[in-house]
Amino acid sequence: MKVVFMGTPEFSVPTLNALIESEHEVIGVVTQPDKPKGRGKKVSVTPIKEVALEHNIPVYQPKKVKDNEFVELIKELNPDVMVVIAFGQLLSKDLLEFPKWGCINVHASLLPRYRGAGPIQWAVINGEAETGITTMHMDVGLDTGDMILKDSIKLDEKETAGSLHDKLSQLGAITLIKTLKALEEGQAPREQQNDEVATYAPMLTKELGKIDWNKSAIEIERLIRGLNPWPSAYTHLDNKFLKIWEADVVHSNEGAIGEIIQVTENEIIVQTKNEAIAIKELQLEGKKRMKTKDFLRGYTINTGIRL
Repeated sequence: MKVVFMGTPEFSVPTLNALIESEHEVIGVVTQPDKPKGRGKKVSVTPIKEVALEHNIPVYQPKKVKDNEFVELIKELNPDVMVVIAFGQLLSKDLLEFPKWGCINVHASLLPRYRGAGPIQWAVINGEAETGITTMHMDVGLDTGDMILKDSIKLDEKETAGSLHDKLSQLGAITLIKTLKALEEGQAPREQQNDEVATYAPMLTKELGKIDWNKSAIEIERLIRGLNPWPSAYTHLDNKFLKIWEADVVHSNEGAIGEIIQVTENEIIVQTKNEAIAIKELQLEGKKRMKTKDFLRGYTINTGIRL
């Protein structure tokens, strides 16, 4: 097949690499415009653009893919199929209907659960036992198209959004290649999504990371893992931001909510509404990320403090 690939972040890279290494021909890559990043505002290219340039594949970076100029460009390229994974813009009806095999989306959940921008993080935050990859025929809705193939994986007990991201990015490549093969051979299933059981995974915000100690220890521990590495879960200590990177749930109902009830050589234990959180790795504002045992060597924490 002649493929136009649309993607932007690191999550999309394994799928593009798999297409490049396959029998298919990637005739163009579409990604978001370059943006200034960091304190120096140096212009940064997307991970997908980097891969495309390495392989001398033409790159297109429209501000709006719904503009007629871009639609006409795709029609000139005349792809057999368009593959979309974590691209960042919704496609117009003209684009969706143009390729022979349509537009195939690779989504990081078992649809119809977790439609939207944050399926990986919300699967961890909500304590799902499994998640996976779904390929689907795109339509004008947000992750509402007919499903083609699904591959699932189990979440580890200490799964973070970062570790799950890496696993699903690799799985997405495998599922996409199987999907294209099934389409070519006329063996691809097509299953309509059941909107009644659909759930939504909204985009993450930094405010989401503020820990509410009135929640249970289980909920807080999942939030910490689900927001690792971004935007991270946080609280406040001595009027400074305190990011919490790793924690365990421990048995306790002996202190006030949000109170540091015990400090050991390796942990800071905080009471929640139900049970307690043992902080194992943290980062105080202005300091580097470190294990709690290393932090406590240079910073005195007293019990009774309320976070």
